[in-house]
Amino acid sequence: MKFNTKTIHGGQEHDKAYGAVMPPIYQTSTYAQSTPGGHKGYEYSRTHNPTRNALENAFASIENGNYGLAFGSGLAAIDAVIKLLKPGDEVVSTNDLYGGTYRLFTKIYEDFGIKFHFIGMENAENVDDYINDNTKLIWVETPTNPMLNIIDIKSIAATAKKHKVLLAVDNTFATPYLQQPLNLGADIVMHSATKYMGGHSDVVMGALVVKDKALAEQLYFIQNASGAVCGPQDSFLVLRGIKTLHVRMQRHCENGKAVAQYLASHPRVEQVYWPGFESHPNHEIAKAQMKDFGGMISFTTKGNNYDEAIKVVEKLKIFTLAESLGGVESLSGHPASMTHASIPKVEREKTGVVDSLIRLSVGIEDEEDLIKDLEQALG
Repeated sequence: MKFNTKTIHGGQEHDKAYGAVMPPIYQTSTYAQSTPGGHKGYEYSRTHNPTRNALENAFASIENGNYGLAFGSGLAAIDAVIKLLKPGDEVVSTNDLYGGTYRLFTKIYEDFGIKFHFIGMENAENVDDYINDNTKLIWVETPTNPMLNIIDIKSIAATAKKHKVLLAVDNTFATPYLQQPLNLGADIVMHSATKYMGGHSDVVMGALVVKDKALAEQLYFIQNASGAVCGPQDSFLVLRGIKTLHVRMQRHCENGKAVAQYLASHPRVEQVYWPGFESHPNHEIAKAQMKDFGGMISFTTKGNNYDEAIKVVEKLKIFTLAESLGGVESLSGHPASMTHASIPKVEREKTGVVDSLIRLSVGIEDEEDLIKDLEQALG
């Protein structure tokens, strides 16, 4: 089954009771049993729910995995992965990553005795230098948030296998439409399904997908024991979103390319970060592991001036100034004061998250309207 068909049919079956084409919303917490332990596969909705299971099957299908898990948020999904570890274990992580991930790692799990190394992975060989006997996990974002760095998943996977450590890839920016990390050797794929998977800015959710049965069983145990699951209504919404993922991503990519090219030619723009440019340091790797280059773009205004960047995002009209990304509507953000404010300024600026950096999530509106909006805001 090809990807576009999988988004609609992958892992799905019609409702057995009445033949409903879309899985019904099973808005229930518990299920009748004929005798203690005698049930039809469902006993309590924290553990299993038919609507959530349909979504988890869809996650697994479009990521070419065998097992999918849905959580109450992307951070809940990341939290479940880190709960595979124990005090004394070490993690090698991308240094340019979502601020919430950084906060979870440093403010929660460092206090539990887990050590994190935040390094640049644009050169995959750097990872080897940070792995020792205590290393149990490599955490990768690609493209990274917000600098759009590209990391060679296949090379990092080879390093992980050599050292017998897990490789987890945050695939939120790319989505399985553009990139499938399990096919490149990753052990775990994570999504903030709040973003492109849901696609309509109306739900908060996280996802994990794996191929290995034993690893899946560990994660299912953590999911059930910790209880950070999503509800059936949210599951229904994201399942609906997945059915249009392929057509939405096509337009995100088309508009993203047009916006990136416009910004690169603008006299008030210092630098544009988008992996589709041949000048991007890892453009060739992006071409090899991604189907297209996505709708996420970051850029800096000239002079690295905080106030100027704030003026630009405040003047935008079609690009809504808001947290998050990946919805049908275009969004703008100022990472230093919004999504990455939890990262200390010194650490932020080491990775390029300077005060003049603006991040755009390019939506699926008319390309000409988006460019006119940027023109008036930068003019």
